[in-house]
Amino acid sequence: MGSLFFNPQVIMQKIPKVDLNLFLSDDQNQQKEFIHQAGTAFKDIGFLALKGHFLDEELQNDLYNEIKSFFNLREEIKSKYEIKGGGGQRGYTGFGKEHAEGRSVGDLKEFWHFGQELENKPHLKSLYPENIQVQELTSFNSIGIKVFKSLERTAQILLQAIALYLNLETTYFDKFILEGNSILRAIHYPPITKQPKEAERAAAHGDINLITLLMGAQGYGLQVLNRQNQWIDAVAEPNELIINVGDMLSRLTNNRLASTIHRVVNPPEKDWGKARYSIPFFMHPIPKMPLNCLPESIDENNPKKFDDITAGEFLNKRLIALGLLKD
Repeated sequence: MGSLFFNPQVIMQKIPKVDLNLFLSDDQNQQKEFIHQAGTAFKDIGFLALKGHFLDEELQNDLYNEIKSFFNLREEIKSKYEIKGGGGQRGYTGFGKEHAEGRSVGDLKEFWHFGQELENKPHLKSLYPENIQVQELTSFNSIGIKVFKSLERTAQILLQAIALYLNLETTYFDKFILEGNSILRAIHYPPITKQPKEAERAAAHGDINLITLLMGAQGYGLQVLNRQNQWIDAVAEPNELIINVGDMLSRLTNNRLASTIHRVVNPPEKDWGKARYSIPFFMHPIPKMPLNCLPESIDENNPKKFDDITAGEFLNKRLIALGLLKD
């Protein structure tokens, strides 16, 4: 699928841009325009850049400062927050331990996971791991949870627009995603110190979840494989989130809204000394949500492509495929 390193010849196609304020407007024409714009972007490329979300710039900067401080801690401190047998679902996952599905070479990254703080569905506490508290950084967890809630609210509204695009009830997703098994991931791609043989910062993959919301990543490198099988750079403005369709939404819509393959390529050698940080929010539903293809998405021209499965079963299979859980 192309070079492992940054390639200036990558197609300079623009990621579609939409403003959530159109959907939040009282003007039905503006709402319809947003639904059309977002739905078309997800159908045609699977990605869009979103303005008008609920995450303010100061909070973004605060979280980046906290995660930089965490990843600068000594290795023995970070490693005490790694949960054996936890599938990397909470706390710290060390460098090179996750790989793309179908690969055995670990990605050139380490990361931290914040998860759901249950308030209204205590019965899910037995299904979700608890968040891990970092003792060395007093604001780390509180700022992480504030960002989590801001992105969760943004994702809820965006999924309401997607529901309408799919001719479903506005609140179709709400019962599945409110206090769902979502994850906020803070990623550190350390400086590259020697020529990687086969490893990339993040090898080509599709996300597991319904939709992903990516805060403005600090550093270039994110690329998207468009429907014409060309890699394009995905770059957001400082006030934008990059949104993409995940595999769960693909299954639900029988590939009408197909998950888009993306990757983080290694920088050119002159920039090997620069670290890269990235913070995606993975919107997951509650584990019992059925991912069965919607009846409206199946016809003679588009037969059913996926077996019936729940979100929890699908997540477990994928964590095994990523090397984070043992079979």
